Amino acid sequence: MELHVTHVGSGTPRVAFLHGLLGRGKNWATVAKGLSDRWPALLYDLPNHGRSPWTDDLAYPAQADAVAADLRARGLVDGSLVLVGHSMGGKVAMALALRHPELLRGLVVVDIAPDHSESGYGFRRYVDALRGVDLDALERRTDADAQLASAVTAPATRAFLLQNLHRDGGRWRWLPNLDLIRDQIAEISAWPSDLGEPWDGPTLWLRGGDSDYVRDEHLDPMRALFPRARLVTIKNAAHWVHADQPDAVTQTLAMFLAGLDADDPEVSR
Repeated sequence: MELHVTHVGSGTPRVAFLHGLLGRGKNWATVAKGLSDRWPALLYDLPNHGRSPWTDDLAYPAQADAVAADLRARGLVDGSLVLVGHSMGGKVAMALALRHPELLRGLVVVDIAPDHSESGYGFRRYVDALRGVDLDALERRTDADAQLASAVTAPATRAFLLQNLHRDGGRWRWLPNLDLIRDQIAEISAWPSDLGEPWDGPTLWLRGGDSDYVRDEHLDPMRALFPRARLVTIKNAAHWVHADQPDAVTQTLAMFLAGLDADDPEVSR
């Protein structure tokens, strides 16, 4: 399965970005462009999202294996890649590091922890809201915004969700596999066991200062799997840390990447 990617910068990719639930690779575009002079990047659409293929399995081992297979197909097998994942994409990134440790040079996990949340962090209601939109009644995107307004009151959240609305000819459709996501929201909320041995590579763990996705009780489970995880809090940011504080996230990632280069200058050549 070939996943859809957007290339940012020129030369061999040194960073790959994974988005969260109901997102797209382009959610990371601003940060990736800020790094691209030194660190070219791939922005992935994960399976069942964006322009990537649909599957019948959203479990984290399956998603991690799909990304790993795509990286191998692109020849990115020398262990020089840094993988960055936000929310659901952060869990995919952690699973990939544990299942395919030879592929990665570094790991960045953004505002998510290796935990279980049967509530789905509230995303169930977003999925239901999107599934409830009468696509046949739409003439323009603003009609969908109006239909969503009562269920999703925050304009910024509606704008994020509506990036998934696509027009093919005269018909509108959702890019994500909403039925599968709704059916497997418990799987997405969970964290699987037995993914592999702990990954001892350099790990940057970012959380939003105004988010409750990463809490103090997550520190021990995270460091049991990623002993070198270093937690950094981005002030004045909620769950979508890279959208709320793109400059701070870019600067923090640049320092992490530069530190990796200093430790292993051969990789940066």
